Amino acid sequence: MSHESTRVVIDLDLPLSRISRHLYGHFAEHLGRCIYGGFFVGEDSDIPNEAGIRLDVVDALRELKIPNLRWPGGCFADDYHWRDGIGPVGERPRMVNSHWGDIVEDNSFGTHEFMQLCEMLGADAYVNGNVGSGTVREMSEWIEYLTRADDSPMAALRRANGRDEPWKVPFFGIGNEAWGCGGNMRAEAYTDLARQYATYVRDHGDNTVYRIAAGANTDDYRWTASLMKGLGCLGGCPGESSTPYQALSLHYYTMTGPWDSKGSATDFTDDEWYVALSRAFRIEELLTRHSTVMDGYDPDKRVGLVLDEWGTWWDVEEGTNPGFLYQQNTLRDALVASVHFDSFHRHSDRLVMANIAQTVNVLQAMLLTDPDTGALVKTPTFHVFEMNTGHHDAGALAAHVVGSESRHVDGRDLPLLSASASTKDGSALISLSNLDSSSARTVVLDLRGGDLGEVSARILTADDTAAHNTPQDPDRVAPVAHDGVRPHPRGLEVDLPAHSYVTVSVAIS
Repeated sequence: MSHESTRVVIDLDLPLSRISRHLYGHFAEHLGRCIYGGFFVGEDSDIPNEAGIRLDVVDALRELKIPNLRWPGGCFADDYHWRDGIGPVGERPRMVNSHWGDIVEDNSFGTHEFMQLCEMLGADAYVNGNVGSGTVREMSEWIEYLTRADDSPMAALRRANGRDEPWKVPFFGIGNEAWGCGGNMRAEAYTDLARQYATYVRDHGDNTVYRIAAGANTDDYRWTASLMKGLGCLGGCPGESSTPYQALSLHYYTMTGPWDSKGSATDFTDDEWYVALSRAFRIEELLTRHSTVMDGYDPDKRVGLVLDEWGTWWDVEEGTNPGFLYQQNTLRDALVASVHFDSFHRHSDRLVMANIAQTVNVLQAMLLTDPDTGALVKTPTFHVFEMNTGHHDAGALAAHVVGSESRHVDGRDLPLLSASASTKDGSALISLSNLDSSSARTVVLDLRGGDLGEVSARILTADDTAAHNTPQDPDRVAPVAHDGVRPHPRGLEVDLPAHSYVTVSVAIS
């Protein structure tokens, strides 16, 4: 491919919507070894910890500037009763985790432990309430317990359990997947419940809650329409100052096979490489269409869209509990993530938060912990998150790809170059993904509206598309400085090896 055939045109002086840092959010469910053995090992563990919380996990996630963490589910949320997870650990009642492995949960990790974890991470709490098997009163009392400062009954109970000051809880989910594991409800039935439950998730003191209704699965646009219609006139009615919920969620997972045979995380063909990336690229269609439905009711974009479950979902690793959803994480997963982030940036006017599933040891995890040695491994996906921290709260820049090849895969055209860009603090960050499994390409960055200063670049790639990190080889897929960037009359010229992810940082004036 000639140097001039592919360009990415970027107007450096025309920032669009702000890319919220919350688009880089995370998700921790009581599922497999995400909480127990992942975030939490207990105070008696030989693994360094603070109040049972693994310090190496905290340190690693702080490298990502993790903005928020969603908990306790997922499907687990609509079986979870928060009072079971407070008070002396030895006196907490047990429960059956029926969704994930049918194991007995001892509730040793509960509200106080989660909020301490968020404080250690420097992350905002996204608490997901129980609509499916819980009550309005239960949800109302939980937000009071968490956030009220005076001598109310729930504030007094919190103090009796050792926490004097209330916590900040900016985000609260009104149930989860109400169309499925959260109650098998019809859209209209859940919409009414969302209005009811959200009404009782009150703002206490100076804690303002952003309430997120449980939204659609993949392309269920009717569900989105029902929730939007349920909001009525969106604050335009006399005497109505706010909506009962401020956002709705969306869930979408990437896999190459059907639900009962999703594909292998590490053993895949070249065709399956492209199918996975094509299905990842489908997020652009889904965000566009759900946003369009929302625009019909809310042209001013007052209501947010929250993609609070996304990522790859492969068949579990051989020899592991099928209910624990433990999978390896390869360079392919990293590029699935980069494609998603490019789309998130383009839709940051409506998309206000996203949460990858899940942070540790489950699905497309940032970190894997070895149950035998306690070793911690950073995955290729971790590195994409880290390489993109410069996009947090930056101004999105339109990145127009001109002349890129595409490949028709799985019923859609997959561009073989994915790109996005942002600007803040006198610099621009440009993300480039070469999705071609076998061919390198050179791309011209056509940078307009600013004088270029110092340039630096990093690259994430490997010798194999299925390359992944292990305790024995923890840095097989890890970012390094990239020297394949040169001045060009239009701006810069960047070499992109096959199956690679590159970020370019440019000082601008």
